[in-house]
Amino acid sequence: MNTLSIASSFRDKVCQEIDLESEGVERHIVYTPFRFDDGDHFVVILRRNPTTGLWSLTDEGHTFMHLSYGEVDLTRGTRSRVVEEVLASHGVQNRSGELSIDVPGDAFGDALFSFVQALSRISTTAQWNREVVRSTFLEDFRQFIEETVPAERREFDFADPKIDPDHVYAVDCMVRDKRGRPWFVFAISNNSRCQQATIACYHYERRQFGFSSIAIHQDQTAISRKLLAQLTDVVERQYSSFSDRNRIRQYFQQHDLNGAK
Repeated sequence: MNTLSIASSFRDKVCQEIDLESEGVERHIVYTPFRFDDGDHFVVILRRNPTTGLWSLTDEGHTFMHLSYGEVDLTRGTRSRVVEEVLASHGVQNRSGELSIDVPGDAFGDALFSFVQALSRISTTAQWNREVVRSTFLEDFRQFIEETVPAERREFDFADPKIDPDHVYAVDCMVRDKRGRPWFVFAISNNSRCQQATIACYHYERRQFGFSSIAIHQDQTAISRKLLAQLTDVVERQYSSFSDRNRIRQYFQQHDLNGAK
C-alpha cells in the first residue's frame, strides 16, 4: 500500500482527523486528535522494519516518558497489572518502555485503532491520583445545584431529545429561569470536560437552540489556554473556581435561576 492508501485506511477505521507525514525512509508521523489529559497529543509513528519488511506503529517510548513527568509509576502495583492487561488485550508489545503493534497484512486502520485505544486506556491511569478530588468537585457541584434550584426547574445530564437523541452532547445540568429559558451549567474539572462543554455549546448553537450558559471550574488555571479560549468564545459566564459559592448563588438569584419568589 502507498501512503495515500494507508492514510485512507486510518481515516476509515479511526476518524477523519488523521494525517500522515513522511519523515525519513519508510518512517511516517501519524497525526491524530487523541490527547493526554494535559492536552499533549499521543505520539504515533508508522515505520517499516528493513529486515522483515513488516510495518508497525510505535510511540517510540513517548507514552511512558510523558506520564512519568507527572510522577506516575506504571511499573509497580495495580497500574502495572492494568497496563499489562491493556497491552495484551490490544495486541500491543512493550519493548523496554517503547509501545508498538505490528500491522497484520494491509490492516493499517485496524492496527491504529487498537494502538490508540491502548494508549488512551493507559493514559487514564495517570488520572487516578486526581479522581478523588474530581469526584468530590462533581458531587459538590450537584449538591450546590440541588440546594439552589428547585427540582422542577433543573435536569442533570441534559440532552434535548430532538437535537441530541443519542445523548452525545450532554449538558451537566440544564436549569430553566422563571421565563422558561434554558441555562446550561457546566462543571469543568479538566481539559476533557472543558472540551466537551465547548462542543456541546457549539452543537446547540448550530441547531439554533436558544440558551444561556455558565461554566464553573474546579481550577481554571489547570485548563489548557487553547481549550479555555475556545470555551470562552461560547460560554457567557465563567467562575474560575468553586470556592466563592456566594457569588455564584447571587448570580443565579440575579437571573431568576434559584426559584426565589
